[in-house]
Amino acid sequence: MLANLYALGAIALWATLASLGVTLRHVPPFLLTGLALLIGSIPAWPRFAQWRVPPATLALGVYGLFGFHFLLFIALRHAPPVQANLVNYLWPLLMVVLAPVLLRGVQLAPLHVIAALVGFAGAAIAIAGGRTLEPGFAWGYLPAAGSAFIWASYSLLTQRVARFPTAAIGGFAAISGLLALLCHAVLEPPATLSGQDWLLIALMGAGPLGGAFFLWDAALKRGDARSIGLLSFLTPLLSTLLLLLLRGDWPTPSIALAAVMIVGAALVGTRAR
Repeated sequence: MLANLYALGAIALWATLASLGVTLRHVPPFLLTGLALLIGSIPAWPRFAQWRVPPATLALGVYGLFGFHFLLFIALRHAPPVQANLVNYLWPLLMVVLAPVLLRGVQLAPLHVIAALVGFAGAAIAIAGGRTLEPGFAWGYLPAAGSAFIWASYSLLTQRVARFPTAAIGGFAAISGLLALLCHAVLEPPATLSGQDWLLIALMGAGPLGGAFFLWDAALKRGDARSIGLLSFLTPLLSTLLLLLLRGDWPTPSIALAAVMIVGAALVGTRAR
C-alpha cells in the first residue's frame, strides 16, 4: 500500500510536467532539463556521502535519467509530438511485460497483460484527445521507443543491482543534469532566462524532474513493479486533465473513457497475482 502511495505521488508530480513544459516552451529543452535536474538533486545534497555507489549502479542511474530525456527530445524533434509522446508512453506497458524477464521470481498473469493493454489504450485516447493523428512513419518514433525502453528497464533493473539509498538518486540527477547542459552547449543556441523562467524551472526541479524520482525509487524498493507500471498509465490522463483545467476547458467524452479504462485496468491489474 505504501509503495503505491509513493508511486501515485511520483505520478502526480509527473502530471505537472506537460503544463510546465508548455509555459517554458521557449526555453531550449536540454537547457531546461539540465537546470531542472540539477535543482532536483538539491534535496539530496545534505546526504552527499550516500551518493557513493558502485560504478555499475551509477551508470544505471545516468542511463535512466539522462538516456530517457535525451532520446525523448530527439524524438520530439523528428516526429509529430502527439505520436512521439504516445510511443514514449509504452514504458508502463514495457514495465509490466519485462518484469518477469528482468526480475527474479516475478511471473506475469494473463490479467496483468490484459490490464496493461487496456491501460495503454486508455493512455493513447488521453494523449490523442480526439485529434486526428498524422499518418505515416517518422524516424523519430525509434528514439521515442528507445526512451520508453530505457525508463522501463531502468525502473526494473534498480531492483537487480545491490540495494542503494534513495538519496543516491540525487547523484544520478546531478550527473544527468550536467550531461544535459553539455548537450545544450553543443546542440542548442544560448538563451536568456527571465525571473519567471527561473521560478518555473525551480518548480520543475522540485517536482517532476526532482521529487518524483525520489518517490519513484522509494515505490520500486517497496512494491510490485507490475502494479506500479499499471498505475503509471494515470500520468498521461492526469497530465491531460491538468492542461484542460489550466485552459478552462471541460474534459471531453474521450477523456472520460480514457479515465474509466486506465482506472479500471489499474484496479484489476493491481489485484492480480
